[in-house]
Amino acid sequence: MANKKKKSRKFTKKLLNKYRLVILNEDTFEERISLKLTRLNVFVLMSLSAIFLIVATTILIAFTPLREYIPGYSSVALKKRATELNYKTDSLQQVIAVNEQYFSSIKKVLYGEVDKVDFNKDSIIEATRQEAKTIDLSPTKEDSILREKVKKEDKYNLFESAKLNSSFILFPPVSGTISQEYNVEEKHFAVDIVAEKGTPVKATADGTVIFADWTTEAGYVIILEHSQSLISVYKHNTLLTKVQGDVVTAGEVIATTGNTGSITTGPHLHFELWSDGYPINPTNFIDFK
Repeated sequence: MANKKKKSRKFTKKLLNKYRLVILNEDTFEERISLKLTRLNVFVLMSLSAIFLIVATTILIAFTPLREYIPGYSSVALKKRATELNYKTDSLQQVIAVNEQYFSSIKKVLYGEVDKVDFNKDSIIEATRQEAKTIDLSPTKEDSILREKVKKEDKYNLFESAKLNSSFILFPPVSGTISQEYNVEEKHFAVDIVAEKGTPVKATADGTVIFADWTTEAGYVIILEHSQSLISVYKHNTLLTKVQGDVVTAGEVIATTGNTGSITTGPHLHFELWSDGYPINPTNFIDFK
Protein backbone atom coordinates (compact mmCIF):
# COMPACT_ATOMS: atom_id res chain seq x y z
CA MET A 1 0.00 0.00 0.00
CA ALA A 2 2.86 2.32 0.91
CA ASN A 3 4.57 1.50 -2.43
CA LYS A 4 1.45 2.54 -4.34
CA LYS A 5 1.32 5.87 -2.52
CA LYS A 6 4.98 6.46 -3.25
CA LYS A 7 4.49 5.71 -6.97
CA SER A 8 1.45 8.02 -7.10
CA ARG A 9 3.39 10.85 -5.45
CA LYS A 10 6.31 10.25 -7.76
CA PHE A 11 4.03 10.39 -10.87
CA THR A 12 2.38 13.57 -9.61
CA LYS A 13 5.74 15.10 -8.91
CA LYS A 14 6.88 14.30 -12.47
CA LEU A 15 3.79 15.98 -13.86
CA LEU A 16 4.37 19.08 -11.77
CA ASN A 17 8.14 19.28 -12.21
CA LYS A 18 8.96 22.63 -13.79
CA TYR A 19 10.94 22.87 -16.98
CA ARG A 20 12.22 25.86 -18.83
CA LEU A 21 11.90 26.19 -22.60
CA VAL A 22 14.47 28.62 -23.94
CA ILE A 23 14.89 29.84 -27.52
CA LEU A 24 18.38 31.26 -28.21
CA ASN A 25 20.04 33.07 -31.08
CA GLU A 26 22.44 30.50 -32.47
CA ASP A 27 25.09 33.05 -33.38
CA THR A 28 25.10 35.19 -30.24
CA PHE A 29 23.46 32.78 -27.80
CA GLU A 30 21.17 35.64 -26.86
CA GLU A 31 18.00 34.46 -25.14
CA ARG A 32 14.95 35.34 -27.20
CA ILE A 33 12.04 33.48 -25.60
CA SER A 34 11.88 31.72 -22.25
CA LEU A 35 8.88 29.70 -21.08
CA LYS A 36 8.31 27.85 -17.85
CA LEU A 37 6.41 24.61 -18.43
CA THR A 38 5.37 21.46 -16.70
CA ARG A 39 4.41 18.15 -18.23
CA LEU A 40 0.85 18.71 -17.09
CA ASN A 41 0.73 22.11 -18.83
CA VAL A 42 2.05 20.59 -22.05
CA PHE A 43 -0.49 17.77 -21.91
CA VAL A 44 -3.39 20.17 -21.25
CA LEU A 45 -2.23 22.55 -24.00
CA MET A 46 -1.94 19.77 -26.59
CA SER A 47 -5.37 18.37 -25.63
CA LEU A 48 -7.02 21.78 -25.93
CA SER A 49 -5.29 22.35 -29.27
CA ALA A 50 -6.52 19.01 -30.60
CA ILE A 51 -10.08 19.72 -29.42
CA PHE A 52 -9.96 23.18 -31.03
CA LEU A 53 -8.77 21.74 -34.35
CA ILE A 54 -11.51 19.09 -34.33
CA VAL A 55 -14.23 21.66 -33.56
CA ALA A 56 -12.91 24.13 -36.15
CA THR A 57 -12.74 21.44 -38.85
CA THR A 58 -16.27 20.29 -38.06
CA ILE A 59 -17.60 23.85 -38.31
CA LEU A 60 -15.83 24.41 -41.65
CA ILE A 61 -17.22 21.20 -43.08
CA ALA A 62 -20.78 21.62 -41.80
CA PHE A 63 -21.44 25.36 -42.21
CA THR A 64 -19.21 26.66 -45.00
CA PRO A 65 -19.00 26.05 -48.77
CA LEU A 66 -15.70 24.21 -48.24
CA ARG A 67 -17.64 21.00 -47.66
CA GLU A 68 -18.44 20.93 -51.41
CA TYR A 69 -14.78 20.09 -52.07
CA ILE A 70 -14.91 17.05 -49.83
CA PRO A 71 -15.88 13.81 -51.61
CA GLY A 72 -19.36 12.65 -50.62
CA TYR A 73 -20.80 16.11 -49.92
CA SER A 74 -22.98 18.12 -52.31
CA SER A 75 -24.19 21.72 -52.29
CA VAL A 76 -27.70 22.80 -51.35
CA ALA A 77 -28.23 24.10 -54.89
CA LEU A 78 -27.32 20.71 -56.35
CA LYS A 79 -29.69 18.94 -53.97
CA LYS A 80 -32.50 21.35 -54.89
CA ARG A 81 -31.77 20.85 -58.58
CA ALA A 82 -31.76 17.08 -58.14
CA THR A 83 -35.13 17.22 -56.37
CA GLU A 84 -36.62 19.36 -59.16
CA LEU A 85 -35.28 16.97 -61.80
CA ASN A 86 -36.77 14.05 -59.89
CA TYR A 87 -40.22 15.70 -59.94
CA LYS A 88 -39.86 16.53 -63.63
CA THR A 89 -38.86 12.94 -64.36
CA ASP A 90 -42.00 11.66 -62.64
CA SER A 91 -44.14 14.11 -64.64
CA LEU A 92 -42.46 13.10 -67.91
CA GLN A 93 -43.04 9.43 -67.13
CA GLN A 94 -46.74 10.13 -66.68
CA VAL A 95 -46.86 12.07 -69.96
CA ILE A 96 -45.00 9.26 -71.75
CA ALA A 97 -47.47 6.69 -70.36
CA VAL A 98 -50.42 8.75 -71.64
CA ASN A 99 -48.76 9.22 -75.05
CA GLU A 100 -47.98 5.50 -75.30
CA GLN A 101 -51.63 4.70 -74.62
CA TYR A 102 -52.69 7.29 -77.21
CA PHE A 103 -50.30 5.95 -79.87
CA SER A 104 -51.40 2.41 -79.05
CA SER A 105 -54.98 3.41 -79.86
CA ILE A 106 -53.84 5.04 -83.11
CA LYS A 107 -51.89 1.89 -83.99
CA LYS A 108 -55.01 -0.24 -83.50
CA VAL A 109 -56.87 2.03 -85.89
CA LEU A 110 -54.06 1.86 -88.46
CA TYR A 111 -53.70 -1.92 -88.36
CA GLY A 112 -57.34 -2.83 -87.68
CA GLU A 113 -56.65 -4.72 -84.46
CA VAL A 114 -60.27 -4.89 -83.23
CA ASP A 115 -62.88 -7.54 -82.57
CA LYS A 116 -65.67 -8.23 -85.02
CA VAL A 117 -68.69 -6.02 -84.35
CA ASP A 118 -71.87 -5.64 -86.40
CA PHE A 119 -72.37 -1.93 -86.80
CA ASN A 120 -74.73 -0.40 -89.33
CA LYS A 121 -76.90 2.64 -89.84
CA ASP A 122 -80.15 0.93 -88.84
CA SER A 123 -78.74 -0.25 -85.51
CA ILE A 124 -77.55 3.26 -84.68
CA ILE A 125 -80.97 4.76 -85.44
CA GLU A 126 -82.76 2.05 -83.47
CA ALA A 127 -80.47 2.49 -80.46
CA THR A 128 -81.10 6.24 -80.54
CA ARG A 129 -84.85 5.67 -80.61
CA GLN A 130 -84.72 3.25 -77.69
CA GLU A 131 -82.67 5.71 -75.68
CA ALA A 132 -85.10 8.53 -76.48
CA LYS A 133 -88.03 6.44 -75.21
CA THR A 134 -86.44 6.14 -71.77
CA ILE A 135 -85.96 9.91 -71.41
CA ASP A 136 -88.77 12.17 -70.24
CA LEU A 137 -88.68 15.11 -72.65
CA SER A 138 -91.90 16.75 -71.53
CA PRO A 139 -91.17 20.44 -70.78
CA THR A 140 -91.75 21.92 -67.35
CA LYS A 141 -93.64 25.17 -66.78
CA GLU A 142 -90.41 27.17 -66.47
CA ASP A 143 -89.05 25.48 -69.61
CA SER A 144 -92.17 26.37 -71.59
CA ILE A 145 -91.89 30.03 -70.56
CA LEU A 146 -88.23 30.12 -71.55
CA ARG A 147 -88.91 28.48 -74.91
CA GLU A 148 -91.64 30.99 -75.70
CA LYS A 149 -89.31 33.87 -74.80
CA VAL A 150 -86.50 32.54 -76.99
CA LYS A 151 -88.94 31.91 -79.83
CA LYS A 152 -90.02 35.55 -79.77
CA GLU A 153 -86.41 36.78 -79.65
CA ASP A 154 -85.41 34.60 -82.63
CA LYS A 155 -88.52 35.26 -84.67
CA TYR A 156 -86.62 37.25 -87.27
CA ASN A 157 -83.31 35.38 -86.99
CA LEU A 158 -82.27 34.42 -90.54
CA PHE A 159 -80.16 31.51 -89.27
CA GLU A 160 -82.80 29.92 -87.07
CA SER A 161 -84.12 27.56 -89.72
CA ALA A 162 -80.60 26.40 -90.56
CA LYS A 163 -79.97 25.56 -86.89
CA LEU A 164 -83.18 23.58 -86.55
CA ASN A 165 -82.58 21.57 -89.70
CA SER A 166 -78.86 20.99 -89.19
CA SER A 167 -77.64 17.39 -88.81
CA PHE A 168 -74.40 15.45 -88.81
CA ILE A 169 -73.64 14.80 -92.51
CA LEU A 170 -70.64 12.93 -93.91
CA PHE A 171 -69.23 14.00 -97.26
CA PRO A 172 -67.40 11.63 -99.63
CA PRO A 173 -63.61 12.20 -99.43
CA VAL A 174 -63.34 11.27 -103.12
CA SER A 175 -65.76 10.06 -105.77
CA GLY A 176 -65.12 6.92 -107.74
CA THR A 177 -65.58 3.17 -108.04
CA ILE A 178 -65.13 1.00 -104.96
CA SER A 179 -62.51 -1.64 -105.76
CA GLN A 180 -62.69 -3.44 -102.41
CA GLU A 181 -65.70 -3.43 -100.11
CA TYR A 182 -65.82 -3.26 -96.32
CA ASN A 183 -65.30 -6.83 -95.05
CA VAL A 184 -65.08 -7.66 -91.34
CA GLU A 185 -64.19 -11.33 -91.89
CA GLU A 186 -61.09 -10.34 -93.87
CA LYS A 187 -60.33 -7.52 -91.39
CA HIS A 188 -60.69 -4.98 -94.16
CA PHE A 189 -62.40 -2.28 -92.10
CA ALA A 190 -62.53 0.16 -94.99
CA VAL A 191 -63.52 0.80 -98.58
CA ASP A 192 -60.95 1.28 -101.33
CA ILE A 193 -62.02 3.94 -103.85
CA VAL A 194 -60.21 3.98 -107.19
CA ALA A 195 -59.01 7.48 -108.07
CA GLU A 196 -56.33 8.99 -110.29
CA LYS A 197 -53.06 9.91 -108.64
CA GLY A 198 -53.18 13.47 -107.30
CA THR A 199 -56.96 13.59 -106.82
CA PRO A 200 -57.82 15.91 -103.88
CA VAL A 201 -58.89 14.07 -100.74
CA LYS A 202 -61.45 16.03 -98.70
CA ALA A 203 -62.39 15.87 -95.04
CA THR A 204 -65.59 13.91 -94.57
CA ALA A 205 -66.68 16.22 -91.71
CA ASP A 206 -65.45 19.00 -89.45
CA GLY A 207 -62.68 17.80 -87.18
CA THR A 208 -59.10 17.91 -85.94
CA VAL A 209 -56.03 16.17 -87.37
CA ILE A 210 -54.75 13.70 -84.76
CA PHE A 211 -52.25 11.88 -87.00
CA ALA A 212 -50.48 12.89 -90.21
CA ASP A 213 -47.31 10.99 -91.09
CA TRP A 214 -45.66 8.26 -93.15
CA THR A 215 -46.16 4.56 -92.38
CA THR A 216 -44.42 1.63 -94.03
CA GLU A 217 -47.52 -0.32 -95.05
CA ALA A 218 -50.04 2.48 -95.66
CA GLY A 219 -47.75 5.23 -96.96
CA TYR A 220 -48.88 8.74 -96.11
CA VAL A 221 -51.76 8.50 -93.62
CA ILE A 222 -53.95 11.20 -92.13
CA ILE A 223 -56.51 10.63 -89.35
CA LEU A 224 -59.23 13.08 -88.31
CA GLU A 225 -61.19 13.17 -85.08
CA HIS A 226 -64.77 14.45 -85.39
CA SER A 227 -67.63 15.08 -83.02
CA GLN A 228 -69.85 12.24 -81.75
CA SER A 229 -66.72 10.06 -81.09
CA LEU A 230 -66.14 9.56 -84.83
CA ILE A 231 -62.72 9.04 -86.45
CA SER A 232 -61.96 8.95 -90.18
CA VAL A 233 -58.79 7.45 -91.69
CA TYR A 234 -57.28 8.19 -95.13
CA LYS A 235 -54.39 5.97 -96.36
CA HIS A 236 -52.01 5.56 -99.35
CA ASN A 237 -51.85 9.30 -100.11
CA THR A 238 -49.17 10.95 -102.23
CA LEU A 239 -49.18 14.21 -100.30
CA LEU A 240 -50.56 15.47 -96.98
CA THR A 241 -51.66 19.11 -96.85
CA LYS A 242 -52.37 19.15 -93.11
CA VAL A 243 -50.32 18.43 -90.01
CA GLN A 244 -51.21 17.08 -86.58
CA GLY A 245 -53.25 19.59 -84.59
CA ASP A 246 -54.80 21.38 -87.59
CA VAL A 247 -58.54 22.05 -87.47
CA VAL A 248 -60.36 21.28 -90.74
CA THR A 249 -63.87 21.77 -92.06
CA ALA A 250 -66.03 19.35 -94.04
CA GLY A 251 -64.98 19.29 -97.69
CA GLU A 252 -61.56 20.87 -97.04
CA VAL A 253 -58.66 19.30 -98.96
CA ILE A 254 -56.40 17.38 -96.57
CA ALA A 255 -54.35 15.21 -98.97
CA THR A 256 -54.00 13.90 -102.53
CA THR A 257 -54.52 10.30 -103.57
CA GLY A 258 -51.63 8.08 -104.53
CA ASN A 259 -50.11 4.63 -104.39
CA THR A 260 -47.76 4.88 -101.39
CA GLY A 261 -47.02 2.11 -98.93
CA SER A 262 -46.11 -1.56 -99.26
CA ILE A 263 -49.68 -2.96 -99.31
CA THR A 264 -51.16 -1.16 -102.30
CA THR A 265 -51.76 -2.28 -105.90
CA GLY A 266 -52.58 1.01 -107.59
CA PRO A 267 -53.71 4.60 -107.07
CA HIS A 268 -56.68 4.63 -104.69
CA LEU A 269 -57.92 5.92 -101.35
CA HIS A 270 -58.26 3.54 -98.42
CA PHE A 271 -61.01 5.13 -96.29
CA GLU A 272 -62.08 4.01 -92.80
CA LEU A 273 -64.70 5.18 -90.30
CA TRP A 274 -64.53 4.39 -86.58
CA SER A 275 -67.06 5.12 -83.85
CA ASP A 276 -66.19 4.68 -80.15
CA GLY A 277 -63.30 2.41 -81.15
CA TYR A 278 -65.33 0.19 -83.51
CA PRO A 279 -65.20 0.13 -87.32
CA ILE A 280 -68.18 1.28 -89.37
CA ASN A 281 -69.04 0.47 -92.97
CA PRO A 282 -68.61 3.85 -94.72
CA THR A 283 -71.06 2.91 -97.50
CA ASN A 284 -73.89 2.97 -94.93
CA PHE A 285 -73.40 6.72 -94.60
CA ILE A 286 -71.64 7.95 -97.76
CA ASP A 287 -72.37 7.64 -101.46
CA PHE A 288 -69.01 7.49 -103.25
CA LYS A 289 -70.42 7.58 -106.80
